[in-house]
Amino acid sequence: MPENDIPVITVDGPGGSGKGTVTQMLARKLGWHLLDSGAIYRLTALAAVRQGVALDDEAGLVRMAAALDVAFEPTPAGEPAKVLLAGEDVTSEIRTEACGNNASRIAVMQPVRDALLQRQRDFRKAPGLVADGRDMGTVVFPEAPVKIFLTASAEERARRRFSQLMAAGVDVSIDTLLEEIRARDERDTNRSAAPLKPADDAQVIDSTGLSIEEVLGRCVAAAGQT
Repeated sequence: MPENDIPVITVDGPGGSGKGTVTQMLARKLGWHLLDSGAIYRLTALAAVRQGVALDDEAGLVRMAAALDVAFEPTPAGEPAKVLLAGEDVTSEIRTEACGNNASRIAVMQPVRDALLQRQRDFRKAPGLVADGRDMGTVVFPEAPVKIFLTASAEERARRRFSQLMAAGVDVSIDTLLEEIRARDERDTNRSAAPLKPADDAQVIDSTGLSIEEVLGRCVAAAGQT
């Protein structure tokens, strides 16, 4: 099947909106491949820290991004996809707030985004792809036939993250989480490189107050699947 004929569903939105869980559930339901683009930026940030590459060293980050060895492995329902960096499971490590903030810092750099663009497009394989990110529908797969923008209030997203961290035994302040989420939203929506925004033809779904099953149902309906 020619690459351009392989269907893609893009799911964009801010962190904490439920994209990660919903996209994996949607990919599993359809039997399609999964791309967690946010994980790719987090992996780049993690690799930079491990290799001693400064987060403001564009040239160094570009070289590293071009050689990034990344893979996703499906997991049981309800669990995040396993993320592998050069074969090592770094799923938990890349989900820390520090790694997320570092990823947001390097994501504003256009040369880094360019280096990772083709790597993301290479995930488009038959029978189809569900792509999770912040610019999947606007930049990476602008021709995708189905585009979803999943959002939620900053307060709701902070509450969800707080619950996740507390369940994992991590002591954190919900006020601190809210401040970090708002700061990241500000960076992501105002950056010059692929700012966070719905594609013109995206279907916007607000997940505030909805269960993950309700959000999945709305995404399935938006995708025209039964």
